[in-house]
Amino acid sequence: MLLGVVAGSASHYLATDAATSAFLADKFSILSDVFLRMVKMIIGPLVFATLVPGIASMSDGKAVGRVGFKAMAWFMAASLLSLAIGLAMANLTEPGHGTNLSLPVAGATSSLHTGALTLRGFIAHVIPKSFVEAMATNEVLQIVVFSVFFGFALGSLKDGAGKPVLASIEGLGEVMLKVTDFVMAFAPLGVFGAIAAVITSQGLGVILVYAKLLGSVYASLALLWVALIAGGYSFIGSDVFKLISKLREPLTIGFATASSEAAYPKVVDALTRFGIPSRITNFVLPLGYSFNLDGSIMYTSFAALFVAQVYGIELSLNEQIMMLLTLLVTSKGIAGVPRASLVVVAAVLPMFGLPEAGILLVLGIDHILDMGRTFTNVLGNAIATAVVAKGESTIDEPASLDKHCFDKLGDRRSSSNPHEVENFPIN
Repeated sequence: MLLGVVAGSASHYLATDAATSAFLADKFSILSDVFLRMVKMIIGPLVFATLVPGIASMSDGKAVGRVGFKAMAWFMAASLLSLAIGLAMANLTEPGHGTNLSLPVAGATSSLHTGALTLRGFIAHVIPKSFVEAMATNEVLQIVVFSVFFGFALGSLKDGAGKPVLASIEGLGEVMLKVTDFVMAFAPLGVFGAIAAVITSQGLGVILVYAKLLGSVYASLALLWVALIAGGYSFIGSDVFKLISKLREPLTIGFATASSEAAYPKVVDALTRFGIPSRITNFVLPLGYSFNLDGSIMYTSFAALFVAQVYGIELSLNEQIMMLLTLLVTSKGIAGVPRASLVVVAAVLPMFGLPEAGILLVLGIDHILDMGRTFTNVLGNAIATAVVAKGESTIDEPASLDKHCFDKLGDRRSSSNPHEVENFPIN
């Protein structure tokens, strides 16, 4: 990003006229174009390979179905709230307003226009005529719909053909995650090309937009933290603050590394110490990591509107609501993968006539934004797990948990059999 600022500034001030600036910006854009095409390359297989196993794992018994239903109900409510906060704050703060970048060629020739979107057309467009066609044309919503049907069908096959197929798709998911790692390794060059191209044509004044975006996103995340904690309080009462106290270490790890996966073991430990049984934690938490990344989901709506504001594209309230519903569904397909929010936004922008190249404008500061998103993801999934456990009436009293263990240990110590004390499971 810094090299892009330097290169773009030098090109902007050394260019003799606007035509020269445009020529140089076009050459810098080659790097960002390559990165964009690679991102689009992974979207279809990634959605299918990550969504199907998650859906299939939910169809295993009445108890799992009940817990899964409660978890998904919370996830959908939290996702809708996150998206709504993102849209509201983006409209309120307008971080991209006044930038008025000229539309790139790819965006100008897009065949999809926001005015053509109707409820009937949207619903008809969601249902795929052919899964192969949906994959070939990167129709993410259609891939999601097929994946949901496929996942439930696969989960209903308890034995036989279901297991090897599920194992193969899980293997495909692992491969696609590795491919995503390879693609994201090219991100620095994509960032360099995008930043250099923008500053070459616009000058250093565009940097002020980044500062406003950063402040607006973190203000929105803070509002989401309050909403999540309030939601947790309504179900588990003041214990939500005890939970947050136990989450200090995983929240710090998640923020510092910008990786929800890095914080995962500590989140499990914190939830266990809070009194949530492992059978709830081990089911709901991984499900949340795939379907309930609240911070990332909120950012998708914020980033989409930011791109529209940067290019001076006005979206009506109906179009914004339609975008919110689209993001609500699409975000469930590839949440939890590296840079999931960017992949979701890149997939959704063309659906609403917005230039997908706009996502590169935020890629330069994405790591700083990702730190806050990850913090929010960890917090949201921990609270979701606690709420589901409370709904199942399986939370032990956190304050009395250790005392209960030591009382049991004392009973064992009075036993005449020393092996009972030695084998007593206590952490």
